[in-house]
Amino acid sequence: MSDKPIDGRMTAEREGEVVVFHIGMRINNFRAVRSWWPLFRAMPRMLRELSQDAEVGMLGYQLLFGAPRMLYVVQYWESQEKLLAYSTAQGKEHRPAWAAFNRRLREGKGKVGFWHETFVVPAGAHEAVYINMPRFGLGAATGVIPVGRRGDRAAERLRTAA
Repeated sequence: MSDKPIDGRMTAEREGEVVVFHIGMRINNFRAVRSWWPLFRAMPRMLRELSQDAEVGMLGYQLLFGAPRMLYVVQYWESQEKLLAYSTAQGKEHRPAWAAFNRRLREGKGKVGFWHETFVVPAGAHEAVYINMPRFGLGAATGVIPVGRRGDRAAERLRTAA
């Protein structure tokens, strides 16, 4: 992904359904490295695996850093079915990482926090605008097009795909 801004007003190319998956961890005790380090290391492996196999269904992701102690990933998926299939797939990175994390979570007694949120966004119920920005968010995951192709105002872009 390039950091070079794209001049003008762009919008995400995706018009169909999209699933937005937020996942993150909070380090509650930095000294409890055994509690949070394995999760910290597992996420890049999963993202690499997902990025290398388009059939799995992840369109793209964005790494974000929130409040101190927080690591946060926003993922964009083709469908909730594909997201859920990956989460339970045998032979993929997620299942063993999740099992190991759950063991450490029980042993760690609150030294690391974990969360995720899933939003299934139907076609016509999402829009985006990027002004003089490099590819970012949904636009980075699915590509960008000039805003005028889908409407100059947010309300127009929301109606376009409906």
